[in-house]
Amino acid sequence: MEEEIKTDDALNALQRIREAEEKARKNVQDAREKKAAKIIEDAEDEAKKIKERQLDQARKKAEERKRAIVHRAAKQAEEIRKKAEEEVASLKKKAEKAMAGAVNQVSEKIKKLIEKGEL
Repeated sequence: MEEEIKTDDALNALQRIREAEEKARKNVQDAREKKAAKIIEDAEDEAKKIKERQLDQARKKAEERKRAIVHRAAKQAEEIRKKAEEEVASLKKKAEKAMAGAVNQVSEKIKKLIEKGEL
């Protein structure tokens, strides 16, 4: 009977060892799953941060390009405005010269008509 008790004790001990090993395996598996989930979560967070940084850089570059385009357009518009003003001034001078010449011709014709007595 003493041997039976020893055998039962040994079997119980072996059973407890198996249960402890199973519990340890489960704990290791749970830890791996939690660690994997944490790694995935950290990777997603890092990817999100990288994406935001890239978007910020893209926005800044786009804004710089926009400013450069607006600056060039404003400069070109100013050049066009100056050329238009110069053309207007040139046309005014030509018109004044032409008007002076026309006035002289008309006044000469009127003078001749007056001298002839036709007016």
